[in-house]
Amino acid sequence: MSIKNFRIGQIVPSSNTTMETEIPAMLKAREAIRPNEQFTFHSSRMRMHRVTKEELAAMNVESLRCAAELADARVDVMSTACLVAIMAMGVGYHRETEKELTEIARANQSLAPVMTSAGALVDGLKKLGAKRVSLMAPYMRPLTDLVVQYIENEGIEVIDSICFEIPDNLEVGRRDPMLLLDDVKRLNTQGADVVIASACVQMPSLPVIQKIEDMLGIPTVSTAVCTVRKMLDELGLEPVVPNAGALLAER
Repeated sequence: MSIKNFRIGQIVPSSNTTMETEIPAMLKAREAIRPNEQFTFHSSRMRMHRVTKEELAAMNVESLRCAAELADARVDVMSTACLVAIMAMGVGYHRETEKELTEIARANQSLAPVMTSAGALVDGLKKLGAKRVSLMAPYMRPLTDLVVQYIENEGIEVIDSICFEIPDNLEVGRRDPMLLLDDVKRLNTQGADVVIASACVQMPSLPVIQKIEDMLGIPTVSTAVCTVRKMLDELGLEPVVPNAGALLAER
């Protein structure tokens, strides 16, 4: 059996600890059911500690350097790993960022598709046919409102949003994902087509995605789940990962 090798590249905030945990976890789970595939993981980091609009804007500038570094590694797909850094900059901004990062990649002899976690969330919701969603996020309320506005600008109504108001990004990454099983009970999901268990790549949620979906009977995603779906689509692979919710379920 010949093995197909894929290099996954991520542009990661320096204080992010979750995307280099949950993305590999999903793709390693996939290897168990697709033993002819093998994934390796490669990151370039940009400085950010507190989730404020000012730090996010400064971090976005560094993403261009990161794209050049990942181009040197000849990754097969490249993605940013910060949703709010994109969504806080104005509606539709992921398209502008993807264009700029792609230009940097091509200038450095990389033909890898370039995506953003923000764009992946929007794309994943549309793939599920979502018209109305409910979401949970760790951000302060003003940043959460920007995320809601961003999603609604893409034609998807946000019925309700809960934010945990954690400004320190390291603390976000330390939050116990099992808490979301109780948190979601406070979320208004009536009439929702999809629940976004974590509208943040740093807030852990993977262990409860399938649990929340089974409990509510509503397709449930996270930004990390949507990022993996978009990566698999870009690589031309069947978008299947066990126990990761409807977006990555066997068809």
